[in-house]
Amino acid sequence: MADKYVAYVGSYTHGKAKGITICDCDIEQGIFTPIKEVEVGNPSYMRLANHSDFLYSVSDLGISSFKILPDGDLEFINLGSINGMRACHISISKKEDYIFTAGYHDGKMSVVRVNPDGSVGEMTAEVYHKGMGSIAERNYRPHVTCARLTPDQKFLTSCDVGMDQVQLYRFDHEIGSIKLVDILRCELESSPRSLIFSPDGKFAYLICQLKNCVNVYSYNSEDGMPHFELIQQISTLGKTFNDKSAVAAIKISYDGKYIFCSNAGDNSVAFFARDEKTGLLTKNSVLPISGDYPKNICIFPDDRHIASLNHETNEITFFTIDYESGLLIQHGKPIQVEEPNCAVIKKLS
Repeated sequence: MADKYVAYVGSYTHGKAKGITICDCDIEQGIFTPIKEVEVGNPSYMRLANHSDFLYSVSDLGISSFKILPDGDLEFINLGSINGMRACHISISKKEDYIFTAGYHDGKMSVVRVNPDGSVGEMTAEVYHKGMGSIAERNYRPHVTCARLTPDQKFLTSCDVGMDQVQLYRFDHEIGSIKLVDILRCELESSPRSLIFSPDGKFAYLICQLKNCVNVYSYNSEDGMPHFELIQQISTLGKTFNDKSAVAAIKISYDGKYIFCSNAGDNSVAFFARDEKTGLLTKNSVLPISGDYPKNICIFPDDRHIASLNHETNEITFFTIDYESGLLIQHGKPIQVEEPNCAVIKKLS
């Protein structure tokens, strides 16, 4: 019997969308088929538990937790507060005992405990970034856009597009506290948006929104401190591009050999091959996504397809990955989902 998968798509809810769209996910064909909607206030980002059948979503009032049922439907568990404005990003620790939130609107990062039953517990730490960025329109005050633990689970990274820096905090797993230990400073008005790591934990990939590039770093913490060394900077744009472009999302393939970045404005996806030994990237192609404002992308578990979530055209487009030619080939029909922000795919138990 073939494995069954389901996809969850989060949308803004100030229009017709109710929140999370549940979709059948055909891995072989590389497409989603919408089934139903679950009401959640502005689920602009979601995160699956690493091993358990739980889904966590940003919502207007904090973090909503859901039990994933055998048929893929969602059963609401509870709503946990982050004592601040709606977050734009959440991540979870390897042991699934803490959730980390990033707040664009209030420049705040929060640490929230996760209970054994999957419910969201109390907040154990919070910090507001402080300071001034440049004089540019978007870069004059803190805007936290990504909060994620390093692979060794020792440090919490916090990307700030307004301050042009990534703040690094030591994380105490026992009590859930954080302490600032260093700052990774980026180029002025580059706007570091999102940071991911290679599967072996030796390399970090940071997209800089306004500079339209990926910064590649080697990473280690052998002496008890986080060390990021810049080893490459590579553009996410092609030879011709829209000069109002901003890189929006970065994802790594399940096998760790490829990286994909979406470019808003330019309305394209950049496709990179990754050298697993050196961590360096080689650009294969930058191709249009046949929509407007690809706010996020989703890689299918077979590493053979991707979906582009086109926020302004209220649709999701699908592509087959041709590794031999280094191309993305559009297939199937787009599906209509109002203002899609993010998508996650779950293999059902």
